[in-house]
Amino acid sequence: MLRCISCGSEYAIYPLQSTCQKCGGSLEFVANLPKAGQMKFSGAQGFWRYKQLLPPVKHMVSLGEGATPLHKAERLAKTMGLKELYLKDETRNPTNSYRDRAAAFLTSHAIDQGFETLVCATNGNMGASLAAYAARAGLICHALVPKVVDVGKLAQMIAYDAVIEESGDMVDDAIRKAAELAKETGWYQATAELNPLVVEAQKTISYEIVEQFGMPEWVIVSMGSGGSIYSLWKGFRELKQLGLTNSLPQMIGVQTEGCAPIVSKLKEEKASKSCNSSTRALAILVGEPLQSDLAIKAIQESKGLALTVSDGEILAAELLVAKLEGVFAEPASSAAVAALQKLAGNQIANDSSVVCLITGSGLKATDVLQALNKKQKAAGLGLAVSTKQKILKILSEKDTYGYDLWKQLGQIMTRAAVYQHLNELADRGLVVSYEEDGKKFFRVTERGRKVLAAFDEIHLLM
Repeated sequence: MLRCISCGSEYAIYPLQSTCQKCGGSLEFVANLPKAGQMKFSGAQGFWRYKQLLPPVKHMVSLGEGATPLHKAERLAKTMGLKELYLKDETRNPTNSYRDRAAAFLTSHAIDQGFETLVCATNGNMGASLAAYAARAGLICHALVPKVVDVGKLAQMIAYDAVIEESGDMVDDAIRKAAELAKETGWYQATAELNPLVVEAQKTISYEIVEQFGMPEWVIVSMGSGGSIYSLWKGFRELKQLGLTNSLPQMIGVQTEGCAPIVSKLKEEKASKSCNSSTRALAILVGEPLQSDLAIKAIQESKGLALTVSDGEILAAELLVAKLEGVFAEPASSAAVAALQKLAGNQIANDSSVVCLITGSGLKATDVLQALNKKQKAAGLGLAVSTKQKILKILSEKDTYGYDLWKQLGQIMTRAAVYQHLNELADRGLVVSYEEDGKKFFRVTERGRKVLAAFDEIHLLM
């Protein structure tokens, strides 16, 4: 079942929903775990090793996710005066981020439920992961991205043939649009903040940490919407319930100084109404985190803490981890290490065991890639131009109406989006419309044919 973490209200698992209808709290999946001492992991290493502790699925889509290394960071630990420091290196997943675990599970679940299209609001990693796994399974991935997104992650989405749509200034806007789209189209909701099964998939990170090392005293996780830190906390908590460990870690949540709504809420401070979109840590740039209650629950229950770090501290940590440990972490991950630098020897004793979660690769978000920002904008423009070119091509062969155009385009966007393209083409004098048998037909103009010919000429030169 699904249960509200705030008021305890219970709901059937289908249809999937993320928010309690009574109090607005976050819903989490609840299952009857085996009794203590009756559970033992077996089988090959990897994400699906933990299938029996996940919601049931018949299909198991995989690209080899999970079983990521727990890197003992001896040189980095020495610089901070720590005895034991480990980096859970999720960059070793197929698309180089921890979101591959969720993508594998959600894609498998979508197939079980008979869906052909997934919709996902994303600020990067989730979209890249879902695009890859949807491609593996032969499904369509419709990714809604904010204006500012890491170029490397956008490149992955394009390479995996996702349908990409720009939506709003920040991922918060894209999340709202994804909720509307899923309701309108009936597509599978794969947005991390709107699907409670994401937490279930990501809790397997904790299972691996304990199998690889045992239970650490501290675990540090960067926070965007708040679901990731809770995922790990839930995993650790379940292991104790299963009798596989006797202790629990203290959880530390980290946000950037320019955008820290969860930290502010936890400290009962007034959060800024705006976030600094120029931060390097775009993966955790979330102004209105829908799962802040989950993050706060993890921190409070574990007797942990939350703090912020500056962009300068993030950059310094990113370079230090790469230089000393050979791990190239994205800025959001480096924020966890930057936080540890502040806490080591103070709130965290020097003889403590600490794990920092490295969520994704710096290759997705390096400044070298950010320098290609113009190409990112061109990619977004190219998507719109490509769709209009396809419409002109169809109309050049035969006049038709909007619904038929939508079907010929492969139903990979909403009908409203098709009509928006038609209206823009009409405004430019490239198509005209007329009524026939109660339907609104569209016809390409002579000007439109010339533009289409120009498109073809450009393609010959490329």
